[in-house]
Amino acid sequence: MDEQRKSESELVPALRFEGFTDPWEQRKLGEIAHRVTRKNEEGASDLPLTISAQHGLVDQRDFFGSQVASRDMRGYYLLEKGEFAYNKSTSGDSPWGAVKRLARYEKGCLSTLYICFGLDVGDPSFLVTYYETNRWHKGIRLIAAEGARNHGLLNIAPRDFFETELTLPGEIEEQSRIGALFARLDSLIALHQRELEILKNLKKALLEKMFV
Repeated sequence: MDEQRKSESELVPALRFEGFTDPWEQRKLGEIAHRVTRKNEEGASDLPLTISAQHGLVDQRDFFGSQVASRDMRGYYLLEKGEFAYNKSTSGDSPWGAVKRLARYEKGCLSTLYICFGLDVGDPSFLVTYYETNRWHKGIRLIAAEGARNHGLLNIAPRDFFETELTLPGEIEEQSRIGALFARLDSLIALHQRELEILKNLKKALLEKMFV
């Protein structure tokens, strides 16, 4: 009984919005989402996408300064706005890869090395925030084969990825409020970053003009 209470208490976050008291639920990703495997066979998009840990799904040409994907992308996955992709490539910022949602473009092309999915149940903004935490790393560690990193890529089968468990509020309204809060914070951070760049450029220009 004590173990059961401990297990349930671990699903109750320390900070909640007022009015929500039910413990969060554990759900497998496959219970709330479906895999996306549609191909860009008709050439519906010529936009090559990549995942940036900081900026999400972005145009490969802007991120790398050139196109890494092949010119013929008909064999690539065609991702539509609002859908998610998991990049199994690891880095210092993303030791277990990164999951991001396509938000900037209506559609784009991704390598079949990515695992793509669409959300069936729940609030997508909450899921965006959830995958910015490290709460999902444990599930990835459990399914990543020992010593299976090949050039920084984790050896994770899509079937196993959809078996990973997430901890989330049972009420969609609570999910939405959490997602909206962090989306607002992201907007404020982006705004202040732009203001910071403007001030830095202004300082640089004044230094060059005033200290001849």
